[in-house]
Amino acid sequence: MTDTLKLYQSPSSPNARRVRIFLAEKGISAQFVPVDLGKGEQHTPAYRAINPRRVVPTLVLEDGTAIGEVPAIWRYLEEIHPDRPLLGTTPKDKAMVAMWERRVELEGFAAVMEGVRNAAPGLKGRAIAGSHDYEQIPALVERSKRRVANFHEDFDARLTETPFVAGDGFSAADISMLVTLDFAARAFDMPVPPERPALTRWYAAVSARPAATA
Repeated sequence: MTDTLKLYQSPSSPNARRVRIFLAEKGISAQFVPVDLGKGEQHTPAYRAINPRRVVPTLVLEDGTAIGEVPAIWRYLEEIHPDRPLLGTTPKDKAMVAMWERRVELEGFAAVMEGVRNAAPGLKGRAIAGSHDYEQIPALVERSKRRVANFHEDFDARLTETPFVAGDGFSAADISMLVTLDFAARAFDMPVPPERPALTRWYAAVSARPAATA
């Protein structure tokens, strides 16, 4: 059944990488359909018919149903392939994964994305992803960098208490965390600071997982 899944994605998209890692961790196969963001293929009528928000990734099912947004794609994949659960098993575990993944996304991933979208020349007029166009606000870039520094500090503290972001086991929260840290290092030249030992320990361990290269 999973051989019929199509993932419209780009190698350069952090959000697409979150789904690729999820697929790899679960051992789910899917057909990757490239969307060249640099050439603006996400804005073409053909792709807008698949995802009117003009973003990647989008998961397209055998019946043509298109699922956008990373958490929704994850949820579908978890439901069809419950082995190797990444969204929790018990009600409490599911809530903890959802809570910590959301915090990573809001406090870290969104901070980097805000800075990138307000700085990159290629995103002029596209400062906010979605179906509408917004002008860049360059002053937000420095604030984004401060937010990332605070993110490093806050999650270093979290990881002194627990081996993984949401608790004792690897989960989707760790996927978002890994992608966020790599995104910050590439986009802002802000790698994990050496003075954050718990975060450094976690980053080394999670980066060594085979799925991390997806």
